Amino acid sequence: KSKPLRAPVINEYADAQLHNLVERMRQRTALYKKKLAEGDISSPEGSPQAAIPSTQASDAQPNEEHYYGALRCKFRKLPLTDYLKRIRLSRSVDSYTDRFYLLWLLLVTIAYNWNCWLIPLRLVFPYQTPDNVHYWFITDIVCDIIYFCDMLLVQPRLQFIRGGEIIVDLNELKRYYRSSTKFQLDLLSVIPFDVFYLFFGFNPIFRANRILKYTSFFEFNHHLESIMDKAYIYRVIRTTGYLLFTLHINTCIYYWASNYEGIGTTKWVYNGEGNKYLRCYYWAVRTLITIGGLPEPQTSFEIVFQLLNFFSGVFVFSSLIGQMRDVIGAATANQNHFRACMDHTIAYMNTYSIPRNVQNRVRTWYDYTWDSQRMLDESDLLENLPSTMQLALAMDMNFNIISKVSLFKGCDMQMIYDMLLRLKSTVYLPGDFVCKKGEIGKEMYIIKQGAVQVLGGPDGTQVLVTLKAGAVFGEISLLAAGGGNRRTANVVAHGFANLLTLDKKTLQEILVHYPDSEKLLMKKARVLLKQKANATEATSPRKGHAFLFPPKKETPKMFKALLGGTGKAGLATLLKLKREQTAQV
Repeated sequence: KSKPLRAPVINEYADAQLHNLVERMRQRTALYKKKLAEGDISSPEGSPQAAIPSTQASDAQPNEEHYYGALRCKFRKLPLTDYLKRIRLSRSVDSYTDRFYLLWLLLVTIAYNWNCWLIPLRLVFPYQTPDNVHYWFITDIVCDIIYFCDMLLVQPRLQFIRGGEIIVDLNELKRYYRSSTKFQLDLLSVIPFDVFYLFFGFNPIFRANRILKYTSFFEFNHHLESIMDKAYIYRVIRTTGYLLFTLHINTCIYYWASNYEGIGTTKWVYNGEGNKYLRCYYWAVRTLITIGGLPEPQTSFEIVFQLLNFFSGVFVFSSLIGQMRDVIGAATANQNHFRACMDHTIAYMNTYSIPRNVQNRVRTWYDYTWDSQRMLDESDLLENLPSTMQLALAMDMNFNIISKVSLFKGCDMQMIYDMLLRLKSTVYLPGDFVCKKGEIGKEMYIIKQGAVQVLGGPDGTQVLVTLKAGAVFGEISLLAAGGGNRRTANVVAHGFANLLTLDKKTLQEILVHYPDSEKLLMKKARVLLKQKANATEATSPRKGHAFLFPPKKETPKMFKALLGGTGKAGLATLLKLKREQTAQV
């Protein structure tokens, strides 16, 4: 025996609430029946209670419930422990997609740069004095707290990949981190050599191990570049920072050498006038960049120091300049390729004396294509990606347009995906013919951006219709089974137009794997061809002298009904009845 079908559940929460309401109504009805049977007709609802004293109200305040409006929504104040549970760290962190981890790396990078830049400065220059040492000490403690939190709370939760599987188990993550080189460097960077302050005073040299946490600095740079639209700008800024840091270290070394020789003892050392850091930094810039014009070293120590400075300056500066050239070259590689292609095309046109107006249109096409998509051919970029990534990009760019095409509605979704990967983007200039009347149609066009105009009339210049983004034309040529289907009108680009094209051969290769979709498209093709044939018969020119007489209008349906039918049979019946009436008279 078949079971009765249950009503479909649209919303589980609403369904549960309705069932609860029905059950409560049943209980209320049963209670009323019971009280009527017992002779007690008082209301089953409780009487309103007396007001709660102020002391009791204050005690019950943490459990206070608030009701708002006719919805009777109930909100309970959460205690502090619940909020702490909500903001606690997750058991695993995806370092590639978690933005909070990137912000945390930024905080760690700031603490790391504080140590890298200011430890040498405090070690050499007399900027750390007994009057302000407590400020330096407090800042150092804050940086150490950030280091410890990163090592104990954040890094042991980072996910990793093992054998293609993403590991999220907390115990596995901790073991993996503790067995890595990064953990060893992090552990060395937080060894508290600061305890020697008690024996040797506040000497920043005991914090030199804080510089070993360089892995977090480079990790932050890598993640930041991966999410930036123009990463080459950050690379230029980072390379400039490397140059400034190198000059900063050279500044500290020069002041140490001047202090070792004696401030102001020779012309080569720092003379002690003006701002110490700025004067030494100016000397470091002139030395590393090898500008020249510096005082000649006098002692052997000064000569050896100057030679080492020159050698290191040439090496460091040339390396940074080469790195800067690579960064800028990589950023402008696409533009250089575009200019090279454009120059070769112009040279080709000049060699064969192509007319000037054609050359101008070619230049316009190059300029518009570069300005609109920053590349000449999108397929060159996508072909290096796996098929899944190509499909993801194609869906983001073109799926909304394809899904609105009525021709492909009802087709297999996988066929649509395959078709998205085979679409080709073509840019047309204003006035370019997309297709001409009478030519053999082999492609279907989908307007991605811009508009096209369908031209007709006696001279072929009358605008019949303007098609905009999302419109499809040429699909009859694509679906015609016999082939040889000719275009029935001229189609011209109205302004700059970006069209997606699909040729007949490509569609046939796709439909081989989807027979159901092929049957559906063929059915739609027969309907479209029939509509086209009817339209052609309705607008076909009349030959001979027939054009002098207007075409015969169709007999009204009401008149046909009065005649009792259509054609000669109905007319003969009417004439027979007329003759019988005349004979009777």
